[in-house]
Amino acid sequence: MNRETTNRIRFVLEDLLPPVVRDSRLFRAAAKLVWGEHIVHLAEFRARAPFLSEAEYEALYRKHPRVHAGTDNSSACIRRIAGAIEGDSVCDVGCGTGALLKHIQASRPDLTRVTGVDFVVDDAGSLPGVEYIAARIEDLPFADGAFDTVVCTHVIEHVLDYRQAIAELRRIARRRLIIVVPREREYRYSFNPHFNFFPYTHSFLRAVHPVPAIHVCEDIGRDIFYCETVENEGARVGSLAAAAA
Repeated sequence: MNRETTNRIRFVLEDLLPPVVRDSRLFRAAAKLVWGEHIVHLAEFRARAPFLSEAEYEALYRKHPRVHAGTDNSSACIRRIAGAIEGDSVCDVGCGTGALLKHIQASRPDLTRVTGVDFVVDDAGSLPGVEYIAARIEDLPFADGAFDTVVCTHVIEHVLDYRQAIAELRRIARRRLIIVVPREREYRYSFNPHFNFFPYTHSFLRAVHPVPAIHVCEDIGRDIFYCETVENEGARVGSLAAAAA
């Protein structure tokens, strides 16, 4: 299933069904017909978020079924990400299977350094010229400004300490930071292990406060695309505007 399909399903489940239905035992029973007891485990997972051990966190993600084929990003988001890449080096934090890096490489064959990071890299494919590093987003093993562009898609919603995660992404980005999160509302029973929910673009802008002067934040088919240029790279206002076109 691709992202475009799941976004259409999410529209029905999140925007058309009222909260009194989404949080009900009736919805839980219907959801269990699709995902069994895992839907209950996800609800318990979110409820216990502040108290989870690293082992519990990793165990649930290893058992969680993969919904999307290859990447969680829509084709529209992939095009925007590829068009917003600055410089010669890119790091995809939360790279998953490496599918997004494959698209980035195809659009930017001139890149000299391409790195994928995830807390588990077992699922990452072996792409030529890509180094994979296992690390947590809250503590990235790179020097300040290590990469011209840092990309992080469909990760921030999973991280309890998302402000620390964003601070780390900004720390290692020399010229540009690109983040994509789903635009969604929180309910008791849902089909994903998310901790953080951003129903509007301005909801996400609060999460990345302080927001630099040079940024783009917009809704792309129920996903929020956010792109900021490091403030000492102010001369690149024109290229950021082009990326938003």
